[in-house]
Amino acid sequence: MSIRITRRSAGAMAAVALALAASGATAQTWPAKPINLVVPFPPGGSSDVLARSLSDKLSQSLGQPVIVESKPGAGATVGADYVAKARPDGYTLLMGAVHHTIATSVYKKLPYDFETSFAPITTIAIVPNVLVVNAKNPATDVKGLVAQAKAAPGKLSYGSNGNGTVQHLIGTQFSSLAGVDLLHVPYKGSAPLTTDLLGGQVDMSFDTLTPVVQHIKGGKLRALAVTTAKRSSTLPDVPTLAEAGLKGFDQGTWFGILAPKDTPKDVVARLNTEMVKIIQSPEFRKRMEDVGAEPVGDTTEQMAARIKGDTAKYAQLVKEAKVSIE
Repeated sequence: MSIRITRRSAGAMAAVALALAASGATAQTWPAKPINLVVPFPPGGSSDVLARSLSDKLSQSLGQPVIVESKPGAGATVGADYVAKARPDGYTLLMGAVHHTIATSVYKKLPYDFETSFAPITTIAIVPNVLVVNAKNPATDVKGLVAQAKAAPGKLSYGSNGNGTVQHLIGTQFSSLAGVDLLHVPYKGSAPLTTDLLGGQVDMSFDTLTPVVQHIKGGKLRALAVTTAKRSSTLPDVPTLAEAGLKGFDQGTWFGILAPKDTPKDVVARLNTEMVKIIQSPEFRKRMEDVGAEPVGDTTEQMAARIKGDTAKYAQLVKEAKVSIE
């Protein structure tokens, strides 16, 4: 039996060979230059702390600098759009977060699709959100705070990291379940929000634990409840909102790394392997616990499933809260 190879089939075989060679070359040569890790939030928040903690260790394991670059704006969508349009070569990464799954439903039109425009790498950590008030506030528990709010409808304010962020949605869900009317005050990030919370310019917040944990332990802020289904190991004496009477409350903030879609699979696999190794190390886990984060380090498939599930979950909450941004 003879096999006839035409010019067309020979060309196709050559193309396949070139593709395989390119893939092998990528695996052998990447990384050959510094890597940019884009954080789509202002400095000082959980994402910034996690990005810098990870980048330091990742630089050592990859042998190339991993540079943290802040690109905040529009509920973290500016930085996400930048990475979505970046060259898919493994040198531009995104610090993604639950906020991006919310933005899918909050923004009427986005220049990217969070589920299809990125290649998930791994979830770094889940950070509990916590209901905090200034230590001078007379409320010592959720019941007392709700009583305050009911006595002055529309007067008590809560700050968030911006319209359409998870803190905003937690506030609207809290208001609905507690039967109170709160004033929403959007900020550009955790740093200015925490400053105003300490100064008494805003009454409460539902921010992540990382930017407020030291102020809680220092006695300047009082934690009334965490918003997750279980208590935080960092604040084991602080009840959950469900324990405080608001049944069914389970909201936390996850942070993870993504690359532009079409990034070579071998590069994504290498990044996942190196990052999971770092996240599961005792040193990194201790660092996460110190800032109130629960380290994860999952597979690319598990992170993709997390994104898909949260996109559907928050679509319902956004609809109920009637939050929409042009």
